[in-house]
Amino acid sequence: MERTMKAIKTVLPVFALVITSSCSKDFLDTRPVGRVLEVNYYQNEEQAFEALMSVYDVLQWNDQHGYTMFRFLQNVASDETHAGGSDASDQPSWVAYDNFTLTPNLGPQRGFWRKGYKGIYRANLYLEKIEQIEDASLDFKERTSAEARFLRAKFYFDLVRLFGRIPFIDHTLGASEYYEIDQVSQEKVYELIIDDLESAIEVLPETVNSANTGRATKGAAQALLARVYLFKNDPSDMAKVASLCETIIQSGNYALLPNYGDIWTKQGEWSSESVFEITYSENSESGWGSFGWGGGEGNVGVQFIGMRDYNGPEFATGWGFCPVSEDLEQFMSNDPRYQHTIIDADAIPGSEYTPGYQNTGYFIRKYAPLTSNLAANGDAALNWGNNIREIRYADVLLMAAEGLVRSGGSEGSARNYLNQVRNRVGLPSLNSSGSDLLDDIYKERRLELATEGHRFFDLIRTGEASSVLSSKGFISGIHEVLPIPQQEIDASQGVLTQNSGY
Repeated sequence: MERTMKAIKTVLPVFALVITSSCSKDFLDTRPVGRVLEVNYYQNEEQAFEALMSVYDVLQWNDQHGYTMFRFLQNVASDETHAGGSDASDQPSWVAYDNFTLTPNLGPQRGFWRKGYKGIYRANLYLEKIEQIEDASLDFKERTSAEARFLRAKFYFDLVRLFGRIPFIDHTLGASEYYEIDQVSQEKVYELIIDDLESAIEVLPETVNSANTGRATKGAAQALLARVYLFKNDPSDMAKVASLCETIIQSGNYALLPNYGDIWTKQGEWSSESVFEITYSENSESGWGSFGWGGGEGNVGVQFIGMRDYNGPEFATGWGFCPVSEDLEQFMSNDPRYQHTIIDADAIPGSEYTPGYQNTGYFIRKYAPLTSNLAANGDAALNWGNNIREIRYADVLLMAAEGLVRSGGSEGSARNYLNQVRNRVGLPSLNSSGSDLLDDIYKERRLELATEGHRFFDLIRTGEASSVLSSKGFISGIHEVLPIPQQEIDASQGVLTQNSGY
C-alpha cells in the first residue's frame, strides 16, 4: 500500500513526542521517554509508516543545542560567509566556528552530535521493529527499510565529516552497552554508510508520485553515495563517483531548470533539478513553546540569514547571520548567478536595515526570507517553509565531471557535464583538459553551489582548507573536524577520547 508523505505534516508532531529522546546527560542516552508506548506502537503498516516519518523528521531539526543549522553553519566555517548576528555575543558557537576558536565546550558540535545520534537511534529502532510486524507486506518492509538505511547513512555521513572518529552504533543499545561502544576510525563508519546506501539503491524506486514527494529515491541514494566517495577522496573510488552520477544522468529522471533563479522559488521546490530536499512547512503554526523538541516544521535558518530590522521591498526582516564575505562577492561579481546568490543590501532602493556583527552589506539570496513566503499563523520566525536543496542535479553533473577527470575517464564527457551547468546560465563552453579542466570544475562548483553549504567540505577534501582559511584561524590537522562535545567525553567514563588539538 502506498502511503503519502502528508503524514510528515500531520502525524509527526504527535508521534515525535512519543519517541523524543531523554534530556539526560548520560553518554549517548537516546532511549525514548515513552518506552512502553513505543514498544507497543509497531503493530501494523500504518503505525510503522508514522515511525518512518519520525526518522525523516530529524532531518529538519535546527536546535538540538543552540541553533545548529547544518548548511548555514558550513557556510560560516568556509570563506563564503561570516557568523554575523547582532554582535559577537549573539551566537558564540557560530563565532567560534567562523574564526576557529572552537573548544570542547564552545562550538556547534553538541547540537550536531545530538541530532545525528537521535536520527541514528530512530533509524536503528525502525530497522529492528519492522521485521517483527506480522501485519506488513514484504514490499512495505523492504521499501521502508531501504529508506531507513538511506537516512541512517545520511546521519552517519554528516557525523563522520564533522567529527572524524565517532561511536559506531548499528543497533539500539541495551543498558549494559552504553559504556562499551567503540569509537572507530572513519573507514569503519564509511563501511556502514556505503553498505546502507548500496542496499537502499537496490530497493528504492526510481521516482515517487506527487503525494509521496520527499521520500528517498534510487537517484537520491546514488547521489549521496557519490558524494560519500568524493569526500573520502580515495583516487581509486573516482570511477565509482562517475559511474553513480552517470547512471543518474542517463535515467532521464532529472534535468536542469532553464532559469537558475527558479530553483529558489516556492515553485522550484522538488523540481526536475531536485534529487533530494529536506522539506519544511509554513503551515505548522509553530511557536516558541514547541521549538525546543526539534524546531517544529519550519526552517528557522531562513530567519537567521535575513537582514536585521529590514524595511523595504521584497524581503522580510531577519536576524543578520551569515553575511556574505567580500571575497565571495568579488569572486561572483561577473557571474550570472550573482543576482540569485547574493543580496547587495545597500543597492536596494527605498530600503534600510541595521548593520550587525561582521556586516559586509551582502546577504544570502537563495534562502532569503521573502514577504511573499510569510506564514499566515504562528511565529513568523519559526515557520518559514523554504526547503533545503540537499542534492541538486547540477551537483550531480559536476560530481560526474570530477569523477571522470580524476579516474582517467572521458574528458569529453566531463566537459559536456561541466558545460551543461555553464550553458544553463548563459556562460560559454570551455574546452580545457587535464589539470586545467579539473580546476575549471572546482571553480564551477564554487560558483554554482555558493552559499549552499558545500564549500567547507570541498576545501577539506581538496586539501585547500589550510591555505584558503588560514586567515580565519584554521589550523591543518585540527580544524578539519570539530571537537567531540566535552559533555559526551565526561559522561562516557573513558569510552570517548577527544580529537587531536582540542
